[in-house]
Amino acid sequence: MPSQSVLEMKQQQVADIKAKVENSVAGVLVDYKGISVADDTKLRKELREAGVHYEVVKNTLLHKAIEGTDLAAMDEFLSGTTALATSADDHVAAARILSKFAEKSETFSIKTGFLDGKVIDLATIDNLAKLPPRDILLATVCNAFNAPISAFARVIQAIVDKSEGGAEAPAAE
Repeated sequence: MPSQSVLEMKQQQVADIKAKVENSVAGVLVDYKGISVADDTKLRKELREAGVHYEVVKNTLLHKAIEGTDLAAMDEFLSGTTALATSADDHVAAARILSKFAEKSETFSIKTGFLDGKVIDLATIDNLAKLPPRDILLATVCNAFNAPISAFARVIQAIVDKSEGGAEAPAAE
């Protein structure tokens, strides 16, 4: 039977995993077997730079951490080697980086993931992976909002320019 200190250590590990999952907007479970140390180091660096927390987890500890939550459906994927990538604020970073890596690797594969506390399938992870980074998405949205305002400003400026040129401004309807 394990000692009290070992049990306390494992309980703390479960609590830490549970906190990471609960405080994340998105996460991805992967089967990391067969990757070299150099590839793993590059992958971890890229994930860290994107603000993604990545760690190898024991299946039994992750099982206990998600037990009784909406993520308990991930339990069926808890076999073999498992690593968990979580992001506290970026919904797509983990999926994008890990999908790109999995495409290049013959042994590294994505098992499942979660988004806003709900388990998602591989198709959803693939769709998330195809989205551009958050800052580019925000710039695109801002540009879409800005386009009508810019067009309106150009029309107003054209009216002002026309009226300053001696012609009368058209009457407002």
